[in-house]
This record gives sequence, C-alpha cells and structure tokens, in this order.
Amino acid sequence: MRLATILVSLALIALSSAVLAQPRDLGAGGVETVEDGVISGRLDDSNPSDVYAVEGLRGEVIRFELEASAGDLDPVLSVFDEGGRIRLRRDDSAAGLGVEHDLTIETSGRYFVVVARFGYGLGKTAGDYELRMTRKGVVSEAGSTLRYNDSVLGTISDTSSEVYYSFQAQQGDIVTISMVRSSGTLDPYLQVVDSERFEIASNDDESRDTRNARIEGLIIERSGAYIIVATRYDDSSGSFVLSIEEAENSGSGSSRQAPLPIAYGESRRGTLGHAQFERYYSFEAQAGDLITIAMERGESGDLDSFLILAGAGFEPIQEDDDSGEEFQDSRISDYRIPADGRYHIIATRFDRAQGRTSGEFRLSLDILDDPAVAAPSDAHSLSYGTSVSGKISGDNEADLYAFYGRRNEVVSISMTRVDGNLDTYLELLNAAQEVVTRNDDTGNSQNSLIDNFSLPATGMYYIRARRYSGTEGNSDTAGAYVLVLAERTG
Repeated sequence: MRLATILVSLALIALSSAVLAQPRDLGAGGVETVEDGVISGRLDDSNPSDVYAVEGLRGEVIRFELEASAGDLDPVLSVFDEGGRIRLRRDDSAAGLGVEHDLTIETSGRYFVVVARFGYGLGKTAGDYELRMTRKGVVSEAGSTLRYNDSVLGTISDTSSEVYYSFQAQQGDIVTISMVRSSGTLDPYLQVVDSERFEIASNDDESRDTRNARIEGLIIERSGAYIIVATRYDDSSGSFVLSIEEAENSGSGSSRQAPLPIAYGESRRGTLGHAQFERYYSFEAQAGDLITIAMERGESGDLDSFLILAGAGFEPIQEDDDSGEEFQDSRISDYRIPADGRYHIIATRFDRAQGRTSGEFRLSLDILDDPAVAAPSDAHSLSYGTSVSGKISGDNEADLYAFYGRRNEVVSISMTRVDGNLDTYLELLNAAQEVVTRNDDTGNSQNSLIDNFSLPATGMYYIRARRYSGTEGNSDTAGAYVLVLAERTG
C-alpha cells in the first residue's frame, strides 16, 4: 500500500481541534496532548511509528526537533498535508542521529507528523524519543495567516502599496491591531474587512503625536476569517511592524461589550475566578414574558453565586444571592418582563470584585407558561405603578382587574371616588378567586385602601372594585373612581 494512502487512512482517525492533537494510539500507549512543547514516546518492533496532527496556518513557521533519548533508535521525521503529499522528510541532522528543521506552512490546514524509526516495520533500532514542536512565528509575505500575539515585518512602496494578512476570530473576541512605521516616510493606514469584503474598522493616525495606525478593542460580531489591509496614506513609503493582540477580557461573555447570547430554554456553563469574576449574557424579551433565571454551582470550587438581571444599559433590575434550590445557588423566579427589548444577565459571585470564591456554574433561562391566560375574559390586566378609572352603577356593580405578584411582595391598592355618591369597596383575591383581604373605608370619605399587604404566594391576583353592599347605610351608591396598584419597597 502506498504511504500516501496510509496517511489518508490515519487522518480519518487522528484526533484534531487542539493546536497539537493527541497522537493515534498504535499500540505503544497514548501520549499526553502537548501544545508547543515536548512529546515523549517509544518506538520498537510492536510500535514502529507514531502519528500527530498539527493545525498549521499559511505563513507560519514551525520548528521540529526530534532526538533519540534512550536505546539505539535511529528516528525519522516526516510531515504530510491532508492530501497525503509530503512536505518535510528528514533522517539525520549534521550533528548525528536526530532531526532539526523549520517548516513554513504554505496552506492553512491540518498536517500529519510521523515519527518513525528508520525502515519503519522493517527497521531494527528501538528506543525512546523526544519531539519538540515550536511555533517560531510567521513570515512577512503577503497572505500569511496571523495568530493572536503575532508580529510581522512588511514594506510599503509604489510597487506594493498594500499588504494583506488574515486571521481567524470567534464571536466576542476583542482584538487590537497596530501598524508602526520602522523606516522611511511611511504614514501607516489600517483596514479590517470581513469575509464578504465589507470594512468593519479602519484607522489612519493612532493619535495627534504619531502617524502610526492602531485599531483598538475591535469586537468581533461573527465567527470567521478576517483580512487586515496594511497600506499607506498618500504616497508615503517605508517598512512597518504589524501586530495583532487579544484583549484580556476577550471572548463572548467575558465583557459587557460582547455578552454571550442566551435564549429561552437554553443553559450555559462557565467558570468564575479572581481574574474573571463575572460573565455576561444577553437575550431578547417581550413585555409580559414570565421568566426564571437560575445559577447553579458546579462540582468543583467553592463558588458563592450571585445573579443580576439588568436592562439594556446594564442597569440592575433584580438581584439574588441564595434563593436557589441548593446552598449558595442563585435564582430569580417568575419575573415578568416590563417592556420589549434586550436584557442582560450578569453571573457573578457574592461581593463580586471583592469576593473570594471561585468555581464552575451552570446558568439557565426559562420562560414560563403565562398564568394570565387562565384569567377571566372580563379581567383587565394591571401592572405595578399603574392607575385606571372606572364607573360603578346599577348596570355595572363591580370591575375586575388582574395582576401577577410574587410571594412577599408588598402591595398597596387604593380606590378613590371622583364623582357621585359612590361608597367604594375593595377585595383582593388569589388565583382561585378566593378573598385574601378586603377594605371598605380605610381610605377616608368612603374611599378604600388595602395598604402594605404582603402577598402570601407567587401567582395571579385579582382586584374586585365594587360598591358597598351591606345592610347598614346606602347600598345603591354610584359614581366614577380611580384605582391605583403600587408595589411598596423599603
């Protein structure tokens, strides 16, 4: 079987996704995944070769250093691309057994590194080896793909007025790109375009004191490939140093500038610590949505969770510390969204920046069935802080209003006559429309007031606004009224 065919078969089962993926187990035992470090292994009759998968980017330079560390092993190093084409093959370096060589990646993709003994299965040597793979940087040629924290040298001239570089980014990444003149009269100019060639950022002069260009804190809206255009202003020319850096708070959910989207019915996992003590999420909601947000501790750490529901500008609306089902879990239950728009969730810890706990957590957002659907058709919906007017007469002896309340919320309800001889009467009913409290004339002058009443349970409540119908006094009064529902705090 041809070697290229063998490599294609190995590619189908080689693990990937890490910068240095874990090598295939060929009988000599697994090898720990290593990034830019040393991998140790052993080759002998039962295991004449090992295979590693490496993700390479165009223009990147990778240094390979392979040496025998025990036995009489004569090691051989080969690198193949995804199509099975050989890109590097080395047997012995000038210093003796072992390999030292730099490989410049020509095309972004996955590469397969084969560490074998001379002669493979027909070979006679055996022993331990150490393979070091080091990413040295990226070449300056146009078209090179950059990683975060890479720097490259380039030149702008009349024959080459623009130099292109690319980079891969994830939604929520926050990056800074700088272009600094190193010689000549160059007045640097920077542009960043997306995969559809739409410009998303540009800069000419970083400040009044310098002509260097700098795009600071660019927030990536969509995952994908982006192109950096390094060019000039007017007809200047010279050399430059271009660098790309990732901010410390980069990544979706790590900052208010790039909250991680979450939808009803979804959950997210995260970790909080001293360097990152808050995570940020956003969701779209409509007025009347009834939601519950839960933040549960993970198995590791001692996290004392703290949950904040905030508005579009991150102004706090609701907060909770330990209302969850388990100790130090947080929960905001049955909150009714007041208006259409974007809302944010801040998952943090008790005392936030000053806190001392850390660990894993699970955040969930759920929308609940609206209990108002079961309300009588003649019930008018109310929310805290609103007032309504009505009229009681022989043809309309009572009006019914509905609102959603939570356990221990303190409410006040007033019914004030505005004309006629109406003798007002208020009743507060629970979800089963059973009277939980009532009032006749506490509001003075035949006005009614249910003052500072603590709701006994979470759910729908009803207000029945009617006239006095007792046996003492006039039971046939009539007139207009104003009813006010308010939540009391403090």
